[in-house]
Amino acid sequence: MSEAHGHASGGGGNSVKPSMRDALIAAAFELFLERGFEQTTIDDIVGLAGVGRRSFFRYFPSKEDVVFPDHERCLAEMTAFLQQEGGEEEPVARVCDAARLVMRMYADDPSFSVQRYRLTKSVPGLRSHELSVVWRYERTLADYLRRRFAGWSDGTLRADVIAASVVAAHNHALRSWLRSGGQGDVAARMDLVLEYVQSAWGPEVEAQGAGGREAEGVVVLIAKRGTPMWRVVRGIESTLEES
Repeated sequence: MSEAHGHASGGGGNSVKPSMRDALIAAAFELFLERGFEQTTIDDIVGLAGVGRRSFFRYFPSKEDVVFPDHERCLAEMTAFLQQEGGEEEPVARVCDAARLVMRMYADDPSFSVQRYRLTKSVPGLRSHELSVVWRYERTLADYLRRRFAGWSDGTLRADVIAASVVAAHNHALRSWLRSGGQGDVAARMDLVLEYVQSAWGPEVEAQGAGGREAEGVVVLIAKRGTPMWRVVRGIESTLEES
């Protein structure tokens, strides 16, 4: 959910001509690695890719977005995944599964993901851009959890904290995998950290917190038929004061 990822073009003897979008990504990264991100212009990228500036902006709003080409698609997939849930699945498990969609995006091309991680790490401007992307993932998870915890007195707080926990755990596993050069089983790493989140916020904890629903504010008073209303009101006030 952090460092940038996209699909590399060409390689491996593949005779399929890359799309214009992939050609732009490949050209951009060739130049970023050769000259540096700041020293590369959009004109340089389109010149190497053999297309016009209008073609670049058809796919990417800015040079920074070339580094994060697949996040919009992945964010849309995550949103659709969470919207498909009908309320039967345990909510923390659902957001953990949603986070795995992002992990799989990186795992599709480990060498390219590592390359992008190293570039992003070395350019402060890209790190700032990346934080805005991460925030959108976190908001998507939190919005889903807020719906699931609607009616809880601490529902909004619970949703925001769990969403932040999932993103932090996801990024911990992902970054350790990228720092290793993409070695090992990233899915196993992800399962380990997300199980930690579920143990902290899963069904058992949710059951313990069920008393935090708004229903705890309901007061039931038993009175005899014909009791004056002022006495009923006084009884309610007395009960509330005691609680």
